Amino acid sequence: MISVNQLLRQKGNELWTISPDASVFEALQLMAEKNIGALPVVENDRLVGIFSERDYARKVILKGKSSHQTQVRELMSSPVHHVKGRRTMEDCMRLMTEKRIRHLPVVENGQLVGIITIGDVVKAVISQQQNTIRDLENYISGAYMS
Repeated sequence: MISVNQLLRQKGNELWTISPDASVFEALQLMAEKNIGALPVVENDRLVGIFSERDYARKVILKGKSSHQTQVRELMSSPVHHVKGRRTMEDCMRLMTEKRIRHLPVVENGQLVGIITIGDVVKAVISQQQNTIRDLENYISGAYMS
């Protein structure tokens, strides 16, 4: 099974973060510009939270707050569920399903090194299953014997 580190190498290391002191509006602008659904919240090089579209919808719009006057720290989800790079996609899928989260930061030695999404995990699992099926088909058809 593919590890988180292998997935991060495949998808690249692009990572955008936001300060807890930034306005929610600034976070939304960055998310729209980068076409992403969540931002890790980093303070003094430490992951302190995560801010997602879900946080915005449930904590700003429904409560009548202003995205210009509200800081990310007021709405971010914290503590943050995260994983280390050696974890498997199966581990990540289990954690994301149990905790009902769509974005999973990757932390190594206290440093944020990446983020994976439920879409990344599903894609990796499907790819692995397709490879297994192809290998089994080749084995059954005798392709491995030549």
